[in-house]
Amino acid sequence: MFCQKCGSKNLDDANFCQTCGTAIKDLSQSMDNQKTKYAGFWLRLGAYILDSIILFPVGFVLGFVFGLLEPEDGTIGVILQFLIFVVTWLYFALMESSSIQGTLGKKIVGIQVTDTDGNKISFLRATGRHFSKILSSLILLIGYIMAGFTSKKQALHDMIAGCYVVRK
Repeated sequence: MFCQKCGSKNLDDANFCQTCGTAIKDLSQSMDNQKTKYAGFWLRLGAYILDSIILFPVGFVLGFVFGLLEPEDGTIGVILQFLIFVVTWLYFALMESSSIQGTLGKKIVGIQVTDTDGNKISFLRATGRHFSKILSSLILLIGYIMAGFTSKKQALHDMIAGCYVVRK
């Protein structure tokens, strides 16, 4: 493969020119060349329902324990909500940036989160993807529904974070 900028010969699977560093091929297309099967809306919804079932006991136990400690002013309720917020964020971000590349629900249904090259995503990208789900929710869940209609089955938060959800 030859670089269009400097003309140097490069390996066929190179993404960047070894001489000048210019991108040789459009990296966003590299997943297409592998006949990737993207995970659609229903698989993703199934994974989310399973994750909710997995996380429910954690929230229940925290709620029960903090409910016993609740004073009159309601401060424990605020702390409880914050803890549930943090646990949920860490669950999704740590699992999706791990070698599993997905939550337990995603693993059960056979899907995983990748970057646009099919690689594992970083914790920072997984965090951005998680918090982008707020935007997907705020617009009447249309950000989620987009996964059923886009060519690469991306929801709005996937587009923002530069991620794909693919079948294993």
